[in-house]
Amino acid sequence: MKLCSIASGSSGNCIFAGTDKVRLLIDTGISGKRIEEGLNEIGYTTKEIDGILVTHEHSDHISGLGVVSRRYGIPIYTTRGTKEGILKTKSVGEIPEELFQEITPDQDFAIGDLMVSPVSISHDAMEPTAFILRKEKKSMAVMTDLGRYDHYLIQRLQGLDVLLLEANHDVHMLQVGTYPYYLKQRILGDKGHLSNELSGQFLSEILHDNFKMVILGHLSKENNYEKLAYETVRLEIDLSDSPYRAGDFPIQVARRDMVSDIIEF
Repeated sequence: MKLCSIASGSSGNCIFAGTDKVRLLIDTGISGKRIEEGLNEIGYTTKEIDGILVTHEHSDHISGLGVVSRRYGIPIYTTRGTKEGILKTKSVGEIPEELFQEITPDQDFAIGDLMVSPVSISHDAMEPTAFILRKEKKSMAVMTDLGRYDHYLIQRLQGLDVLLLEANHDVHMLQVGTYPYYLKQRILGDKGHLSNELSGQFLSEILHDNFKMVILGHLSKENNYEKLAYETVRLEIDLSDSPYRAGDFPIQVARRDMVSDIIEF
């Protein structure tokens, strides 16, 4: 299995995931040109993509969706609610109806040799999901844009090999920053975004002996920075009741403006 962040941050998100036989994008929240350039860096092209999984309809996750899907006729896998949100977003342009493949949370579906599990998340969108991808005994997940985690998500994410997990903001930076009050409350709310602290606490709940790597993603440009996210998540793991410590597995931080190393396992 393979996972690579083409872009991850509050200004745009696009993740490559797949196997030797299947190539997927999770979200297309950057331009078609940037997607093509990012894929080229890891040895692929956009026309080779077999499907686009869309988590929700916010612009930082779909801004390039219309261009990419129309140009290459790539199927779009998303919930009915997210589809409705996309169709109401004029900036993505017209997308042929036949490209949409409606999915339902907690109902697995296959794309080639990959099994895809959509899971419901708490975010201020119409019907948002995160995705778990499996091939035989290997699994990975992309989990961003959630204001909280709960027992349902903890149970669904057990046994993962690799996880890309949101660490969106530092609470103090957000509280004293320049954002208007309503936006601060939105981000801090149950349908907002995971803080660095909550990200570390969530991760502590799902670590296990064979966990291979976590990538911290969707960092806020204004209310976080890479070293702070990295160190805060590590500290939360070390302070937790988990038998594991932050030094037991690799932690990377995905960049909004740079393609990450491709992870193969």
